[in-house]
Amino acid sequence: MTREENKKIRTMIVDDEDLARQVLREFLSAHAEIEIVAECANGFEAVKCAAELDPDLLFLDIQMPKLDGFEVLELIGADRAVIFVTAYDTFAIRAFEVHAVDYLLKPISAARFEAALERAKERLSGKLPSALLPAMELAAAARPPSQYLDRIPVRDGTSVFIIPVAKLDYAEAQDDYVALASGGKKHLKQQTISSLETALDPSRFLRIHRSYIVNLERVVKIEPYGKDTHVAVLTTGAQLPVSRAGHARLRAFLDR
Repeated sequence: MTREENKKIRTMIVDDEDLARQVLREFLSAHAEIEIVAECANGFEAVKCAAELDPDLLFLDIQMPKLDGFEVLELIGADRAVIFVTAYDTFAIRAFEVHAVDYLLKPISAARFEAALERAKERLSGKLPSALLPAMELAAAARPPSQYLDRIPVRDGTSVFIIPVAKLDYAEAQDDYVALASGGKKHLKQQTISSLETALDPSRFLRIHRSYIVNLERVVKIEPYGKDTHVAVLTTGAQLPVSRAGHARLRAFLDR
């Protein structure tokens, strides 16, 4: 047996129900090639353990306190095999839109579990195309149609911060990241500003510049800044550049 064939599949179980974790643990115990590296009872634990342990395979519950399964996947990235496990079939389409290996409904039958695990092995061996989305696109793919964000999860190392959208002052593009300004602090998130723009309610947030989205409730006034340029002054005192097109859109909003 080659070293590659002898390699264990590092696996994490993430579910807020102890019984659900126990069932998965028992199913997996029959597979010598599986190594359970962590069991997590919530999304925060999952993000921390994934960053530290770098698992190959996740059994991931969807509805959990603090962070749901889609938010966990967004924060840890998509470069691993994921089998969603849930008691609700309403998330199936969203699960496959983020290219999960499989989707198991509770209570899980042994036969259905084995089929999902086999698909995961095929994915990990390269026999099953991954077609994974970049991490920055996962949130948009997983969000139900016509539903805007009400919170933004951000990872900083092994820590996770939840920014309520109502407390977001503005977002600034920084290459493939956005800097989210809230409460006098900035948090970096791997996401393009364009994808964030589509996820925010346009009645509350406006793209005023190619690099800036502002919370309209924070805008106090617009001031000239050099020839044919303007800045938006926020309640926090921050001054953001406003493009010509952004100025027209912002004036239209402020003149209502």
